[in-house]
Amino acid sequence: MSDAAIPQAERFKLSMLIYDSRYRSATIQAVVLTLVLAFVFWIVNNAVTNLAALGKPIRFDFLGDTASYDINQKLIEYSSTDSHGRAVLVGLLNTLLVAFMGCVTATVIGVIGGVLRLSNNWLVSRLMVLYVEIFRNVPLLLWIFVCMFTLTALAPQPRAFRGENPEATMKLWDSIAITNRGIYLPEPLFSRSLGNIDIGIFLISVDLLAILAVLGAGIFAARWNSKRANAIQTATGDRPKTLGVNTALIVVPVLALLVILGFHIGKPALAGFNFRGGINMSAPLIALWLGLSLYTGTYIVEAVRSGIQAVNKGQTEAASALGIRPGRTMSLVVLPQAMRIIIPQLISQYLNLTKNSSLAIAIGYMDLVSTLGGVTLNQTGREMECILLLMAIYLTISLLISGGMNWYNERVKLVER
Repeated sequence: MSDAAIPQAERFKLSMLIYDSRYRSATIQAVVLTLVLAFVFWIVNNAVTNLAALGKPIRFDFLGDTASYDINQKLIEYSSTDSHGRAVLVGLLNTLLVAFMGCVTATVIGVIGGVLRLSNNWLVSRLMVLYVEIFRNVPLLLWIFVCMFTLTALAPQPRAFRGENPEATMKLWDSIAITNRGIYLPEPLFSRSLGNIDIGIFLISVDLLAILAVLGAGIFAARWNSKRANAIQTATGDRPKTLGVNTALIVVPVLALLVILGFHIGKPALAGFNFRGGINMSAPLIALWLGLSLYTGTYIVEAVRSGIQAVNKGQTEAASALGIRPGRTMSLVVLPQAMRIIIPQLISQYLNLTKNSSLAIAIGYMDLVSTLGGVTLNQTGREMECILLLMAIYLTISLLISGGMNWYNERVKLVER
């Protein structure tokens, strides 16, 4: 009896790329990708060739030239004699500052407003509806102007703080000055400072690093103490008290380090025509921060409301049956489950807020667009390079935000069996 013939594999033919369903989709995708890349290459090559013909080849050496302009709000040292590259860095930090402040404030407003939006109190819920409808249906730029004009019109001038009987006074034991130029806050100072580390771009405070290290060690010790208490509870059924010990492990070492470093508060003081010292929050920064927060907060309110309503009512009823108070039910039962629905919407709102911060150019806040896309572009005439850098930086920031939020979303999502 002969063995059955073994079928031989069909030889590959070029016609199979079109007529064979196993290869057709890959062939089409490869052709489309090639055409797209060829089109992009043609556009880029055409732009580079035309710019070179105009005597403006694409180069980024202008970032090393002297900027010759001042920046009113800065997180690192900067003067008009510094380079355009450092001015761009200052603008980038200003963008990140207002984006971070706006995201935090908008989230707080959104979470509180979303909960109040579903309140059984008719007046409270109607007020939240009024807030959402008014702020969401007026352009963001107008709200930024409203915040800016309100601050500059209602706040007193610095000269109002002068004299024996001044028209305006500082707040909180003469530590905070609210003026039409901005708000001046007290700053932390150290009489026995450990100095700074110069990394070339900016200075890193050794005092801050020491405080963070001690704080991290305290948190690690508190977590170890909590795990030890859990082990004792599992073994004996009795749980040792950990709140006081954990608080002492975190707070006492930090306070001791602050005493050793000679920590004290530096208050702003009126000198000449303006306040000196302290932390300066300029009027454009405050106006942009408030405008972005109030506007974006309306969308987060609706995201929180929809997330809460998506949670099964049986969860609330079960918590009530266990005797949990409504406030604790919302924070411990409903909101953690609603976050799985809220997070994807939060990602979009954080990205929108970060990109909308570019409206700072309208009120004179020196962010990334105002520095790189404004003064630097006009001074150097490098339009293509500046626009490309702006696009690359905003794209990087957006990808980092979405990546971080997506990572958190993966951590809190339901795991299916």
